[in-house]
Amino acid sequence: MKLFKNIPSWLKNKYFLTLLVFSVWLLFFDDRDIITTHFKHRHELRQLEKSRDYYLQQIDTTQKELDDLKQNAEMLEKYAREKYWMKKDNEDLFILPE
Repeated sequence: MKLFKNIPSWLKNKYFLTLLVFSVWLLFFDDRDIITTHFKHRHELRQLEKSRDYYLQQIDTTQKELDDLKQNAEMLEKYAREKYWMKKDNEDLFILPE
């Protein structure tokens, strides 16, 4: 019994002990604990930043291609023929599979 007399009263409080156990459980043992969640979010952030960089690069490439098509009629015709298989009225179009 002497052992329990040396412990401060706030450590004997059942509400405090419950809160302490609950906090430790949430911080370290739960499947949504702080450490795992932090690393998971950091990894997701890196993936999203890579994705953003990729799409920004694609936007730049597409914008340059669009500017070329607006300025050069020959490029526009070449683009239409290659991408959409367009042809003139008096031409025949042969499509060879790769």
